[in-house]
Amino acid sequence: MPIPYSKPHLNFEQQIALLKSRHMMVTDEAKAKECLQRIGYYRLSGYWYPFRQTEARQAGDGKLSYVVVDQFRYGSDFKNAVDLYVFDKKLRLLFLDALERIEVALRVDVASHLGRFDPFAYSNVDLLHGNFTKKVSSVTGQTGYTEWLSLFNNRIVKSKEEFILHYRETYDPPLPIWIAVELWDFGMLSKFLSGMRHDDLAVIAARYGIPRPELLTSWMRSMNLVRNICAHHARLWNRSLTDRPKLPKNNEIPLLNPLVDDQFANYRLYGVAAVMCYFLRTINPTTSWIDRLKDHLATFPVASGVSIQQTGFPAGWENLPLWN
Repeated sequence: MPIPYSKPHLNFEQQIALLKSRHMMVTDEAKAKECLQRIGYYRLSGYWYPFRQTEARQAGDGKLSYVVVDQFRYGSDFKNAVDLYVFDKKLRLLFLDALERIEVALRVDVASHLGRFDPFAYSNVDLLHGNFTKKVSSVTGQTGYTEWLSLFNNRIVKSKEEFILHYRETYDPPLPIWIAVELWDFGMLSKFLSGMRHDDLAVIAARYGIPRPELLTSWMRSMNLVRNICAHHARLWNRSLTDRPKLPKNNEIPLLNPLVDDQFANYRLYGVAAVMCYFLRTINPTTSWIDRLKDHLATFPVASGVSIQQTGFPAGWENLPLWN
């Protein structure tokens, strides 16, 4: 049963004292205070969590379970947690860079393909999948398309972009799709792709060597999840993903074969990183992103209790054909 929250407020000196009482080494208290002031105790706690002790506890049926306790393992250093935080921050920026390129390229793909049929294709329900335009949610009482269109219209109303202001002053609504896509964020793009007709989606998927449209829409949902994690400055490096990319069949996409039998890699960050890399190889074959990712992962902080394998990146990943 939930209980009332009763932990007291602690100032920065008290926060440091609490950490030390739990066996966290704080060799430079002034620097530690500065980090707590700048980053915050709660945000940093996600990065010192791997350094906490685990204890075996016996249940009533005699089975043992292991629980994480408040005490840190001896030798745990506050600096290790900060180093991990800095590493993760740079990792998020790298992922956002790649996701931006994928988002922009797919916007162009959607506008270029559907715009041939109707300049206002996103408002033409005949060009969209019936499940998107007709299936009513039991929760909201609306179709997915109605919800999507409402969000899009709100973006138009609130937009201060010069190209939108110019369009309003010059032309009647709606916006043509090649302008409209510039207002879509990754989530809106992902939702719209899922609402496209199978044949149209297959054309876009084929541009990236993706044999089945459902792989594309699954990958988009997973990338959108990672994009939201990055955009909200949340912990990324060892995250367990709740929406994982659907795996291709063996030899369906040979470059991704190593993922097919590696559920842990796909459950963690590596699976999304792999499909992002696969996209970038088509979008910009000469991209430096792959090398920059390799260089950054090589800087993973050295500390007991954490390892790069917790990201799901398997040993020798950098030598796989996908990454070369």
